[in-house]
Amino acid sequence: MARVNLTRAKVDGFKCPADKAQAFLWDATAPGLGLRMTPTGKPSYVFQSLFQGRTLRLTIGSPDAWTIPNAQARARELQRQIDEGRDPRAVKAAATAADVASREDAKRQSVTVSEAWAAYLLERRPHWGERHYQDHVAKAAPGGVPGKRSKSLQPGILAPLMAKPLRDLDAATIEAWAAREARNRPTSARLAWRLLKAFLGWCAEQPAYAGAVPDKNPAKSKKARESLGRPGVKADALQREQLPAWFDAVRGIHNPVVAAYLQTVLLTGARPGEVLEMQWEDLNTKWKGLTIRDKVEGERTVPLTPYVAHLLAALPRRNQWVFSGARADVVAAPNELHARACGVAGIDGLSLHGLRRSFKSLTEWLEIPAGVVAQLMGHKPSATAERHYTVRPLDLLRVHHERIEAWILEQAKVEFDAAVVANAGGLQLVSVA
Repeated sequence: MARVNLTRAKVDGFKCPADKAQAFLWDATAPGLGLRMTPTGKPSYVFQSLFQGRTLRLTIGSPDAWTIPNAQARARELQRQIDEGRDPRAVKAAATAADVASREDAKRQSVTVSEAWAAYLLERRPHWGERHYQDHVAKAAPGGVPGKRSKSLQPGILAPLMAKPLRDLDAATIEAWAAREARNRPTSARLAWRLLKAFLGWCAEQPAYAGAVPDKNPAKSKKARESLGRPGVKADALQREQLPAWFDAVRGIHNPVVAAYLQTVLLTGARPGEVLEMQWEDLNTKWKGLTIRDKVEGERTVPLTPYVAHLLAALPRRNQWVFSGARADVVAAPNELHARACGVAGIDGLSLHGLRRSFKSLTEWLEIPAGVVAQLMGHKPSATAERHYTVRPLDLLRVHHERIEAWILEQAKVEFDAAVVANAGGLQLVSVA
């Protein structure tokens, strides 16, 4: 091969004959360096040598991007690699992989908790119920945006951690957060802590975040657990002898929507939030069913019992929500009005969730099968037979649920004749605009 001292003029003037597929202009200064040209293409510097007895050719780059001295230096570097027994292609591949790994590591180190949290919710949402998903959204919410029940939502309990780099979410940071939040809202903090533990466990399994979190979950801290304390065992529930006073006080509430809401919570055994989120489309009057948006399973269908149907039939249809407020989508202050009613009835410390607990406790008087009660309340089956072999259709649940409702009303001395209500037309739904 003829070699010349490459100059800019020679590079710019080099042409490939039209009858050849390619032509080379080889450098006399740097062995292996050449200029490759095709009839229709653009010139490029190449390096050619022997490696392990075979010809090896690599592209260096365009003369527009590489000066002649730089191309010569690159050719000498490639020749040194061959002289040392290294394949320049493998060296380049390793360098590229290292560069990619470096960039990915830099990206992992810069990702914020909020960014990883958003990816976590997106990936896990198909496996969660709506209530469980909304718990994650609310705990991490930045606050300051309008809500359904207030003009401006307060920041979620995890909001102070969201702006931090994920790599900085260590045990000390979580312990300080737990100690601070436990003083004001320990119950909410315990739930947020459990959500945070699951989130960090997920991060450790993801290639995109694994390098940013330690091998040991930083939320699994003894100090954080001690700061948050153990949840107390709640025992608030209505006793059978308290039912007349409670029903009298609740039915006397001046707001009929709240009165119906509280009675529905007790008589369905549903979670207070599940009842509050009921929509008119969830009521199936043909099959007398009620669909509840379950925070665990997504949704469940329970019987629409006669007295509950009677309560709902009397409610105003302001919007899509069953329990709507006059000035808001959803009725406000059920807790406050319930507390007043309990004060009138002489019942202390009964929470809204205590009504759900009351439903379970009162069914003990009737010896209702535990699996039936669990299915009505939306609890996961606790035995293999329940999970895999017991299938209860709505009509079978109705037999037990209507019996529960009738017994509670009887003990409460509430006069209600289901047959009379049914003959009067029962619950008639109209379309909601």
